[in-house]
Amino acid sequence: MGLAEGRVVIVTGAGRGLGRAHALAFAAQGARVVVNDLGVGLDGLPGPDSPAARVVAEIEAAGGEAVAHGGDIATGEGAASLVECALGAFGRLDTLVNNAGFLRDRMLVNLDEDDWDAVVRVHLKGHFLPLKHAAVYWRAEAKAGRPVAARVVNTSSGAGLLGSVGQGNYSAAKAGILALTLVAAAEMGRYGVQVNAIAPAARTRMTERTFAGAMAAPGGGGFDAMAPENVSPLVVWLGSAASEGVTGRVFEAEGGRITVMEGWRPGPTAERSARWTPSEAGETAAKLLARAQPPGAVYGSGQ
Repeated sequence: MGLAEGRVVIVTGAGRGLGRAHALAFAAQGARVVVNDLGVGLDGLPGPDSPAARVVAEIEAAGGEAVAHGGDIATGEGAASLVECALGAFGRLDTLVNNAGFLRDRMLVNLDEDDWDAVVRVHLKGHFLPLKHAAVYWRAEAKAGRPVAARVVNTSSGAGLLGSVGQGNYSAAKAGILALTLVAAAEMGRYGVQVNAIAPAARTRMTERTFAGAMAAPGGGGFDAMAPENVSPLVVWLGSAASEGVTGRVFEAEGGRITVMEGWRPGPTAERSARWTPSEAGETAAKLLARAQPPGAVYGSGQ
């Protein structure tokens, strides 16, 4: 019995990279998998083939069950058909892993409106719409009196946590996914749905230049610290019934490291019963900053 035995799992953007690794890992743990991939290039433009079918073939060759879905999950129609695909093929849906995305990196002064819209659309809207349609199904199941132990794993990034130079569009979208995760966890818990997010670091088409030289973990041993397969065990656990009680959380995952991210919390505070003058506000803010923890460095800033 695998950790995901009997569960039906959707993974978006599962034709390559992290999504493929997640789909294979879920199947290896007994899940039936809907492999979604639009088959586009790194910049979101149409690609030469559909990789989803190849991943399905890999799963089936290993003795698992899977179906391919090639719809655009950043449209209402595509997201609805994704959930319908799971229900039609396997009769239920237990886990949604939102992973699809691409990059169009530019410094802010060179970032076109189309590049902003395209990246925010695929990452943020591409999380919202599958989540919405899956949540509608799970709410109906719960209201009908059928037990629900559903799981959602959203994919953010260190860029969403700290920002990344040259990736204003991507960083904003990934930060939005974190807030969406918190809201969904709060709203959907009553229906038996847990929602968490990961901020992975791995070598994929989107990060191959960044991590091209990062092959082995400290100490050697042949461990490829940047392999996307390193992230998938945590995703499988979060997507399984074994993660009962874990919701509204964000995890960083890289190589052999897993970190619970603690997010925004109140730091040093000053309060008075009258309005501050600008000078007083500035003096007070400076004193508070002197007591506060310094922020993490933005990726690529050289700090």
